[in-house]
Amino acid sequence: MSLVELGLFYCAAIWGATFYLIKDSLSAVSPEALVGYRFLLSAALLLPWVARRRRRTRHLGQAALLALLLSTLYVSQTVGLEYTSASNSGFITGLFVVFVPLFLLLFLGKPPTKTQWAASALAAAGLWILTGGIKHANRGDGLTLIAAMTYAGHLLATDRCVKADADLVLLAFHQFWLTGLLSLAFGAVRGASFAVRGTGAYWIVLFLAVFPTLSAFFIQMVAQKRSAPLRVALIFSLEPVFAAAFAWTLGGEPFVPARAAGGALIVLAMIAGELSKLELTRGRRKEVLPA
Repeated sequence: MSLVELGLFYCAAIWGATFYLIKDSLSAVSPEALVGYRFLLSAALLLPWVARRRRRTRHLGQAALLALLLSTLYVSQTVGLEYTSASNSGFITGLFVVFVPLFLLLFLGKPPTKTQWAASALAAAGLWILTGGIKHANRGDGLTLIAAMTYAGHLLATDRCVKADADLVLLAFHQFWLTGLLSLAFGAVRGASFAVRGTGAYWIVLFLAVFPTLSAFFIQMVAQKRSAPLRVALIFSLEPVFAAAFAWTLGGEPFVPARAAGGALIVLAMIAGELSKLELTRGRRKEVLPA
């Protein structure tokens, strides 16, 4: 296993660990403040490297689009955690892989394959079982579905930005501080409190800024620049598995077999959707080797 693959596994695991931590911290800090502070702190930690750059405003336009997607993603996901479980949030967020081919159809005119359509149907069935159907789905599930959509958009936009000759430090820095400010602006509009109550909440903000934000997002950008999108997405499909595992163990959430079955269907759909991108017939003839 390469260092890039190990880095991607680290991203999936550390992002999965955040769901129960964030849910536990929401009694001490508002969702918008939590997102805003973690990203602003991550940007501040990058300042020593940014100061060495001559063209410090490079990638500002690209970062603005990424930050709009990222702030929408994290604010909707974090607010959603006030109403839904950490395991549900992890599985629903994982649906981003299913939205990627749908967005390619809508915005680039690239139709999904039959297998990808089948994967979408399987994911929809899993979501129905996980949430108990429309009748039992709550506000948090709906907000987390919005997060999954923006996750897909952010992944596609990031892929386009990093494939060029990008300065990943500047791209991350501008994305982080803009995401932080946008999140706090969302909070101001919503009338949220910006206070952080308790030492434990401060430590959680610091942990979120250093590990799942600064280190994991930087690793993601490096990996997307050097690795095939299929490999990245397949490893990222483990994020909801890690989220559920942490929620059911360290987070103390009850294990509900029906919800676990729905989550398993979503993970299977994610994997099937990505594997469908392989040209298996040509692969058997060794004309295509997945990178």
